Amino acid sequence: MEEAVTVSVVMPAYRCEGTIGQAIDSALAQEVPLEVIVLNDRSPDALDTVMERYADDGRVRYVQNEKNLGAAASRNRGVELARGKYIAFLDADDWWAEGKLARQLALLERTKAVLCSTGRELVTPDGQLTGRVIGVKEQITYHSLLLHNCINCSSVLVRTEVAREFPMQHEDSHEDYITWLGILKKYGQAVAINEPFLKYRLSSGGKSGDKLKSARMTYWAYRYAGFGTLSAAGLFCAYAVNGVLKYARAYLGGKR
Repeated sequence: MEEAVTVSVVMPAYRCEGTIGQAIDSALAQEVPLEVIVLNDRSPDALDTVMERYADDGRVRYVQNEKNLGAAASRNRGVELARGKYIAFLDADDWWAEGKLARQLALLERTKAVLCSTGRELVTPDGQLTGRVIGVKEQITYHSLLLHNCINCSSVLVRTEVAREFPMQHEDSHEDYITWLGILKKYGQAVAINEPFLKYRLSSGGKSGDKLKSARMTYWAYRYAGFGTLSAAGLFCAYAVNGVLKYARAYLGGKR
C-alpha cells in the first residue's frame, strides 16, 4: 500500500543542473512522508541527465512543462498536481537543513496556523555557507508583513488548499509576496521558526539581484495587492528602510 503523502515539495527548475541535486537531496532527507515535484520549465541545460539519478525513487515526480511558464506559473502547476496536505516551496538553487519540515509540521499542527516560514542563512553563489543569518519573527501579522517581507519562498510550508486558493500571479512583481499578503489578510497571522533551516543562495542573476528593478517590483506588489499610488509609495518607503536594516543585521551580526 502506497504511503500517504504529508508534504508536497514544489520545485521549479530552469538552468539549475549544477544546484538542483543538492536541493532535491535536502528535501528527501527530511523525515516526513513527502513527494518532490520537479517542474522542468523547458530548461536548456542538462537537467534531464541530472534527474536520471532519481528515476527509481518513487518520491520524486519529474514533470515537463510544454512551454516556458516562469517560476510562478510552474509553482502553481506543482500545487495543482500535489497530493500532500501541505505544500513546501523550494527553489532549485537553495537547500534545507535536516529537521526543517518536521519542526514546521509540529508547529502548524499545534497552532492551527496555515503558513509557516523559517530563518535563513546566506550562501555564496558557489555554495559556501557565510554564517550570516536573517532571522524571522515567530508570529507574523498582515500589518507587519506589509512593512517587511520576512517570508522567504523557499522556507514556506503552507496548507495545500490555501496555496490553491492564492496562486502566484504577476511575475513582473514579487509574486510570492503578493500571495503571502493575500493569505495573511484572510487567515490572520503566520508562524515561523527563528532558526536558519533554509540555506539561501545569493545570486546577482536573479529577479532581485538588480536593486532598482527589485524596488520597482516591490512597489508594484503593493499596487497588485490593491493599494493606491500614494499608499503603495508610502509602504515601499517603509519596506526599503526595513530591508536595509535586515541585511545590516545579517552582515554585521554574523552567525547567530
